[in-house]
Amino acid sequence: QVQLVESGGGLVQAGGSLRLSCAASGGIFSTYGLGWFRQAPGKEREFVTAISWTASTYYVDSVKGRFTISRDNGKNTVYLQMNSLKPEDTAVYYCAAGYVSFTAKASEYAYWGQGTQVTVSS
Repeated sequence: QVQLVESGGGLVQAGGSLRLSCAASGGIFSTYGLGWFRQAPGKEREFVTAISWTASTYYVDSVKGRFTISRDNGKNTVYLQMNSLKPEDTAVYYCAAGYVSFTAKASEYAYWGQGTQVTVSS
């Protein structure tokens, strides 16, 4: 059983930065595709970014150039560096893992964290 635990969320002013971490336990981390999703109040969960086991990356257009996903297989951790944050980035951010290359489809990820709140004030 794989467990994912996110951390690093918080309150930040527009234009600021945050770095989210997601630590995994169980399974073989280096073989997983990993993704970050977010869900704002009253909205559906949406894809943000993903990274394959070969470190190929994929971003939704709204975060390209501002967010960076990375992974450290030695620490079983995936990161999301978020720069130039905007109020519309406010959401609960979830990390996900699965035996996929990298995908924006939430249904293809087998494991999910509990989420971490990111709030961007204007």
